[in-house]
Amino acid sequence: MNRLEEKYRNEVVPSLMEKHNYKTIMLVPKIEKIVVNMGVGDAVANSKNLEAAVADLEKITGLKPVETKAKKSIASFKVREGHKIGCKVTLRGENMYTFLDKLISISLPRVRDFRGLSPKSFDGRGNYTIGIKEQLIFPEINFDEVEKVRGMDIVIVTTAKTNEEAFDLLKELGIPFRK
Repeated sequence: MNRLEEKYRNEVVPSLMEKHNYKTIMLVPKIEKIVVNMGVGDAVANSKNLEAAVADLEKITGLKPVETKAKKSIASFKVREGHKIGCKVTLRGENMYTFLDKLISISLPRVRDFRGLSPKSFDGRGNYTIGIKEQLIFPEINFDEVEKVRGMDIVIVTTAKTNEEAFDLLKELGIPFRK
């Protein structure tokens, strides 16, 4: 069992049950999945850019990414419906906890001028989104092999009903929020 998963079961669950007065353990919110998404807008002009992004995302998460396609055509961006414009990976279970642990303890501290994550990035249904400006903060990415610095979105989907419950859950798990 992963270190973060163990912390969730042994420390976070009892703490949240006491704080929110849950009747059973099943009511305590938990992380359902983590979706890591990389938009590659310049893949329209050059498909090699998408391949590089897929390779980077595979190194970071350890799973093969799914290529995402445009849902509708946008003439000003020169995008046609069905064009491949990004890639994403959905992490669950053991992979999810491993990735989150790595994100909290290794990658986020490597961000320049890091003062913590915004506590305002919740969506109202208990899900949290982190925007990362460059993939170089992950230890798997070799700086010399990177052709172009790309950002990514990390969405943490929880079973929490409200933002407050989700905030407490993520805070207890050790996500560094801004004061």
